[in-house]
Amino acid sequence: MARVCGVRFKKACRIYWFLAGELDLKVGERVIVEVEKGIAMGTVAVEPCEKDESELQHPLKRVVRRADQVDIERAQFNSEWERDAFRVCKQKIEKHALPMKLVGVECLFDSSKAIFYFTADGRVDFRELVKDLAQTFHTRIEMRQIGVRDEAKMIGGIGPCGRELCCSTFLTEFAPVTIKIAKEQNMPLNPLKMSGLCGRLMCCLNYELDGCGRNNCTDSSTDRASVEAE
Repeated sequence: MARVCGVRFKKACRIYWFLAGELDLKVGERVIVEVEKGIAMGTVAVEPCEKDESELQHPLKRVVRRADQVDIERAQFNSEWERDAFRVCKQKIEKHALPMKLVGVECLFDSSKAIFYFTADGRVDFRELVKDLAQTFHTRIEMRQIGVRDEAKMIGGIGPCGRELCCSTFLTEFAPVTIKIAKEQNMPLNPLKMSGLCGRLMCCLNYELDGCGRNNCTDSSTDRASVEAE
C-alpha cells in the first residue's frame, strides 16, 4: 500500500496521484510536486489515502511540500507573464502571416519552457515563429495544436442552458458524442440546437443516455503537433 493524494494542476483537468509521505494535506491546499522535468504547483483534489500500488502508475512522483508565499507569488508572476506572452505571440503570428489562431499560453512553474496552444485548419509551418519567440523570451518554446473542443475547454463560456460550459468546469475528459445518441433521445436533428460553442455535438447529450455502444464510437478532437527550440 502507498499513501498518496490526488492533485489537479488546472480547473476541470484530470487528477494525478503523488506520494504524500507524512504530509497531512486538505482538499484545496496548494502543493509543490515533482514532475518529469522539475517541479510544479497544483491543488489537492483528493486528501491523502492508502491505495494499492498495483492500481497506480509507476513510478510515482512525490509531493515536495505545501506551497508557501514565495511559490504563490511565483505562480502569479507566471500568470502575468502568460498574458504578456499571449499578446506578443499574436503580434508575431500576424507578422509571419500564419493561418493559425492562438488560444492560450502556459508557462511551466520554473519558467523552463512556454507552451503556446493554437488551432488551425491544417498543418502549420511555425518554425520561424518558434525561433522568433525563443529569441524574444529566452526560454524553450513549444507550439501545440489542439482541437476545437479543447479550445472551448481552455477559453470557457456560457452554454445554451445559461450555465458555464461543462468542459471548463468539471469534465476531465471528452466522451464521444454521435448523431446516434441524439436520435435515441428523439431530439430534432437541428445542428443549431445540438451543437455547443465549439461547433461539435454538445457533451450533455450523453448525460441522459445509459449505454449507446460508446465503445464503438470514435471522436478525435485533438490533433497535436509540437516543436521545441532552445
